Amino acid sequence: MAVSGTYAFNLDLSDAMEEAFERAGLELRSGYDYRTARRSINLLMLEWQNRGLNLWTVKEGTQALTEGTSAYALDAKIFDIIEAFVRTNAGDSSSQQDQTLSRISVSQYAHLSNKLTQSKPLQYQIDKAPAQITVNLWPVPDSASYTFVYYYLERIDDAGSAASNNMDVPARFLPCLVAGLSYQLSLKFPNASSRSSVLKADYEEQWNLAADADREKASIYIAPGF
Repeated sequence: MAVSGTYAFNLDLSDAMEEAFERAGLELRSGYDYRTARRSINLLMLEWQNRGLNLWTVKEGTQALTEGTSAYALDAKIFDIIEAFVRTNAGDSSSQQDQTLSRISVSQYAHLSNKLTQSKPLQYQIDKAPAQITVNLWPVPDSASYTFVYYYLERIDDAGSAASNNMDVPARFLPCLVAGLSYQLSLKFPNASSRSSVLKADYEEQWNLAADADREKASIYIAPGF
């Protein structure tokens, strides 16, 4: 039996859109059809980031800390922080140490009696503004020898204008991408509205399959509290 021996299948924007239009019983004919589908894809990517933890978007970042400075504005591509710690003596193989930071809520941060206390940071709080997020550390760093190290969720790249672009998603999410776009198109075009419920069900099924494949596989240990 002959097989291709390749493992690089992908869909560029034009192919993904054509497949989605066909599933909705439509045809991709005009420049407007392309633009409205591209807009729907960008909105779909934002929806995915609201749905949960997409492991392929998890990246590591660092931020040098300044003595006496508690607030640090991070890059606009950062969607949220999932883990954070303070590193002391970064790069020194004999003395580098990481200390986990606890994330606290806005309410917990607001109730800190003295937000100017200086010491090694133990907690952090996130302010989410439309343009970017800001990290507030407590206590305020008392030295410039600390580095804030964090794992963050990065925003998925926009579709862009070129039809030859690929979406910033793993190949295992392509069925979900096409199913989601097809459902979104059925909401826009009246002659495809009769398929909306079927396409919605298919989209949710594809999302569940992809999300389950993308979950963390590491062992989890649960211990009773003391």
